[in-house]
Amino acid sequence: MKKLVLTLAVMALSLPAAAADKGLTEEQMGLSRTSVNIDPDPATFEYSQADPSTSGVLPRAYPGAPPMVPHMIADLLPITRDSNNCVACHQQPDQVGKKKVKGDPTPLPASHYTSVKNNALNMGRYNCIQCHTPQANVNNLVGNTFNRK
Repeated sequence: MKKLVLTLAVMALSLPAAAADKGLTEEQMGLSRTSVNIDPDPATFEYSQADPSTSGVLPRAYPGAPPMVPHMIADLLPITRDSNNCVACHQQPDQVGKKKVKGDPTPLPASHYTSVKNNALNMGRYNCIQCHTPQANVNNLVGNTFNRK
């Protein structure tokens, strides 16, 4: 009984403090310390204008990640099953499994063919930019401490 009376007394004394709480301001909500109503414009950026033969190979995000596209693709769009300009440079079945030569386009891997011997592409993989995305030189939106090692 004494515990119940003591608990009720503590609760009664804390009610005025709770009533004085006015909640959070807009600046206190969310992860950002600015108003939730501010919608900042993202920084502008451009894709590399380098010629594909000189743009080099970008590091992969993780082991087994698809290669990233180090050149512009605006002139290659739209990529469809019947019109795919990527394969004009990258379809090299004779280079599958061989070491890549610097300056040459990265050849499509064996997984992109139904038959490497017959140069028969797997047309289920025609949409190249679904996995291989063009990259721009931009800063990370969020800091990252990931280490590949």
